[in-house]
Amino acid sequence: MSACVPTRATDPTRPAQIHQPHSPPPTPPRRFRFAGADLSAAIAVFLIALPLSLGIALATGAPLQAGLVAAAAGGLVVGRLGGSPLQVSGPAAGLTLVTAELIQHYGWRATCAITVLAGIAQVGLGCVRVARTALAVSPAIVHGMLAGIGVTIAVAQLHIVLGGVPQSSVLDNLVALPDQVARMHSAAVSMSVLTLALLLAWPRLPGRTGQVLRKVPAALIAVAGATLTASLAGLTLPRVELPSWSSHALAGLPEGPVLGIATAVLTVTLVCSVQSLLGAVAVDKLVSGRPELQGRVGRSRLDRELLGQGAANVVSGALGGLPVAGVAVRSSANVQAGAVSRNSTILHGVFVVIAALLMVPILELIPLASLAALVMAVGIQMVSLHHIRTVTRHREVLVYAVTTLGVVFLGVLEGVALGVSVAVGVALHRLGRTRITHEEREGVHHVHVRGQLTFLAVPRLSRTLHLVPRGADVAVRLDGSFMDHAAYESLQDWQNTHVAQGGTVDIGGRTGTRIAEPANSGHCRCRPWTPWRNHQCDASAEPGSQPSEALSDGQEETVEVRPSGHQLARGISAFQRNTAPLVRDELARLAREGQRPSQLFLTCADSRLVTSMITSSGPGDLFVVRNVGNLVPLPGKESGDDSVAAAIEYAVDVLKVRSITVCGHSGCGAMQALLASEPKGALTPLRRWLRHGRPSLDRMAADGRPRAQIAGRAPADSVEQLCLTNVVQQLEHLRAHESVARALKEGVLELQGMYFHVGEAQAYLLTDADGAELFTHVGAFEHAGAAEELRRPA
Repeated sequence: MSACVPTRATDPTRPAQIHQPHSPPPTPPRRFRFAGADLSAAIAVFLIALPLSLGIALATGAPLQAGLVAAAAGGLVVGRLGGSPLQVSGPAAGLTLVTAELIQHYGWRATCAITVLAGIAQVGLGCVRVARTALAVSPAIVHGMLAGIGVTIAVAQLHIVLGGVPQSSVLDNLVALPDQVARMHSAAVSMSVLTLALLLAWPRLPGRTGQVLRKVPAALIAVAGATLTASLAGLTLPRVELPSWSSHALAGLPEGPVLGIATAVLTVTLVCSVQSLLGAVAVDKLVSGRPELQGRVGRSRLDRELLGQGAANVVSGALGGLPVAGVAVRSSANVQAGAVSRNSTILHGVFVVIAALLMVPILELIPLASLAALVMAVGIQMVSLHHIRTVTRHREVLVYAVTTLGVVFLGVLEGVALGVSVAVGVALHRLGRTRITHEEREGVHHVHVRGQLTFLAVPRLSRTLHLVPRGADVAVRLDGSFMDHAAYESLQDWQNTHVAQGGTVDIGGRTGTRIAEPANSGHCRCRPWTPWRNHQCDASAEPGSQPSEALSDGQEETVEVRPSGHQLARGISAFQRNTAPLVRDELARLAREGQRPSQLFLTCADSRLVTSMITSSGPGDLFVVRNVGNLVPLPGKESGDDSVAAAIEYAVDVLKVRSITVCGHSGCGAMQALLASEPKGALTPLRRWLRHGRPSLDRMAADGRPRAQIAGRAPADSVEQLCLTNVVQQLEHLRAHESVARALKEGVLELQGMYFHVGEAQAYLLTDADGAELFTHVGAFEHAGAAEELRRPA
């Protein structure tokens, strides 16, 4: 989106660089290299993936080899092409119910073909860059879907645990369960109990020895222990059967109604895509807790991840494998095992291929009851108490429950559709549920509005307001977080009419703060942040000021007051008269309790940046550090700056701030000076300070690195490009400070970037768009919300 910096290789106006005999030899092409941490992480993930892949294949009713094919495709294809470097993909428990239904209706070979078509659809969605749309799905729906799938898996696998065969539906499994309990197979039950016991006890081994042993995955220990016990005891029970690869079934053309096939493809596409994209976002959160990965592992590029997942499903389906998606258990294990690049995922896929070709005799010793117990435990864990508490706290438990029951009794697509319908209904109910009351206390009429104020509530609001007598004193309190234009216009028209008839209106928000001021307020009507030179209300009273003259269009001419010490004195006087009475109680409280800001706001010293105005913050909200160019010098350098470092350390370690914001702005003089600086020049204090901005300049000029962008457009010029890049670079400098790195690792601190366009009076927040730094436009209502986030603790 922005112009590329020409290099000698791309600029035809520059002479080609000729390799001289005395120059060093050219750099050889990079070979595949992997760190020791990637190798150990790959082994850990492989040991988890091997039994789970076989167990998920068993739960779906597919050939057991299909699980190994999917695990290999997820490791090799997604590991190489995906956009989330540390996410591990393979056969996922969340796809078990979908795949089982497809196998039952269309057969195994047709299910493979549906997987291929779903992969092609994912590739198409990745090409049109709609990956982030999937994140708009309510988490209550996603968690409910996974819970419903988990219940279905657990009930079905319980029959295998008891030595029987599962039925085709949850209801049938529940009906057949008493008879299955009466006919349980003692050998199968004993191996299942042993598997579950090892699975639960292994992570809880005490002492130093237990700490060492816990590095071996519990899933591997549980299955290996049951396999070894069954072999030594000579138990007779069903075991894993891996057919010869020469007779392995590949994809075949599906037969059936076109609408049914299309629905099946859509279901696999949506479930795979949503689970993978949400998993990529979760992996980013895990990576952010490891400071040593900052700068080495980029954030997930969601559209590329969707392309990689689609390619893996095409390969897996074509080779007779299960559908592929990002898997939370393996991904978190990959991060926790110390992986530093995508090589760990690729190596895990290589290990799966080796195991599938060389370990068949060992794998065929595994009892099916042990795998069923493992998958049953995974299904039970999918019903997360943490998720239930979260949706209950956000009043979305109805959406969660309906989605879960719909998935259990109707199917995945039907359950998700029900969840979406209920979520929309709940949202509309909340939007339209507005309670408006009116009462008179001590001569003042109080109108209280609870809920969102939209056009749906305008008739009730109008009826209530017209109950107020003419000339009365009115206090209107709005307890909602949203007001649409129709409601605002209705309230404003009534306020103007009531004031014109001699009444007074005080409109306050949730905390009672004034949000609209009567037009006839006395004293200075200029806002507290009005620049000195634009004050008009009492300019005639100032020495040397000129009386304003009416212009032809009815506007008042701006009065230029000559610079003098009276400006500061006048500003202080206005504060003492108008603002001090409003903030005196709050400042008195802060004086007693001390400052406890939740945010460190590091920005430029530019006089046009009024931090309290653009963040809607007040006393005690922000701990502000300002310097030329909003720079954060790297620690430990000879040219480092103890002033900024001391402020950061004090804010993080003493004040315990929960967030640090680096805010740049348009037209920054420091960035202009940095661009115009010459390498050989006198080291003035300003030039010495601007050396801390050189990494930003180098970052902007680097080839192959994504450029910082702003709200879907290219930066206006190189100065704006550097201003944006500087915010991103200074955030990286922040992570290098010991106190910041420690707080990030503990998960008690977050960093965020911000850009303020002075001419547009518009704030932009730094987000991530497929690996590129994107400063996202914040509209009027969203801006208010963002300011609230800056004021509240994270």
